[in-house]
Amino acid sequence: MKAKKAKIKPEAVNAALAAKKGPVSKFIAHHYRHFNAAALLDTAKGYETHLAAGGRMLVTLAGAMSTAELGISLAEMIRKDKVHAIVCTGANLEEDIFNLVAHDYYERVPHYRHLTAADEQALLDRHMNRVTDTCIPEGEAMRRIEAAVAEEWVAADRAGERYFPHEFMYKILRSGKLKKYYQIDPKHSWMLAACEKNLPIIVPGWEDATLGNMYAGRCVTGEIKHVHTVRTGIEYMTWLAGWYTKTAKTLRNGEGSIGFFQIGGGIAGDFPICVVPMLHQDLGRTNVPLWGYFAQISDSTTSYGSYSGAVPNEKITWGKLGQKTPKFIVESDATIVAPLIFSWVLGK
Repeated sequence: MKAKKAKIKPEAVNAALAAKKGPVSKFIAHHYRHFNAAALLDTAKGYETHLAAGGRMLVTLAGAMSTAELGISLAEMIRKDKVHAIVCTGANLEEDIFNLVAHDYYERVPHYRHLTAADEQALLDRHMNRVTDTCIPEGEAMRRIEAAVAEEWVAADRAGERYFPHEFMYKILRSGKLKKYYQIDPKHSWMLAACEKNLPIIVPGWEDATLGNMYAGRCVTGEIKHVHTVRTGIEYMTWLAGWYTKTAKTLRNGEGSIGFFQIGGGIAGDFPICVVPMLHQDLGRTNVPLWGYFAQISDSTTSYGSYSGAVPNEKITWGKLGQKTPKFIVESDATIVAPLIFSWVLGK
């Protein structure tokens, strides 16, 4: 009777995959073997496999990823063609640029858990808007960008032109009017990287962001005559439907598909993933494939009724993912997890 062939241990497989990569990847391969650590590595390997098969990747950004300076790793992912479209909240769209021009004026509050209501009021009185342990300076960040983009809003309004929120941000970046204010290495700004690639960006619910509020205020005062000068929601969905259909058709000639890498939950994730059931159920485009890869990083644990805490399999019942779609979930802090996954994909 022949002896059974010993199975290759997972850590040996991962070490072999990391052999040609850098020290960060080697560290992950050696130490990340179980639980969320193993899920992180599986997610990264799946991302890499998806791209190697000729796939494209859509990344979604919820939470305060831009203020967390995720651009340090995300910008390089964009430059190296590891990301092909981004869906983000209005906050993430603007806060990367806030940080770009006002980084030196930001303040960290590492003891934020112990702040009293009076402490919070004192921050407000100094026009410092807190995001967990980081305060964004209103004058140097928000008002500076408001002044630059408001010129574009008003000019478009008077010319009868209409643009998406991200297109207005691309306009001010390309104009060069902000360059003199840059306070970080430009290669760490994911918006600058996206602008250079003319990367598609979809921004659902832009109206609830700081700049969205400022735009609404100008509509109330009459400075902007036409509310729809900034294109939003439904138009973003119709644009995404066209992009998905066209991209999927192009990829069908090979083996690739469109993947979905979700950071956080909320509208940034829920809005774009719905494009597939819309194409199938409302437009009858049943030949358009489902998402070919799905991963979510979230600190929302599996729960009842919470979209952010819904496991990937639940999405099968909504026509978003298929039975055989590679699915991954990492229940952890995205500010820790995402840069590590990106490092693996980049071979660092």
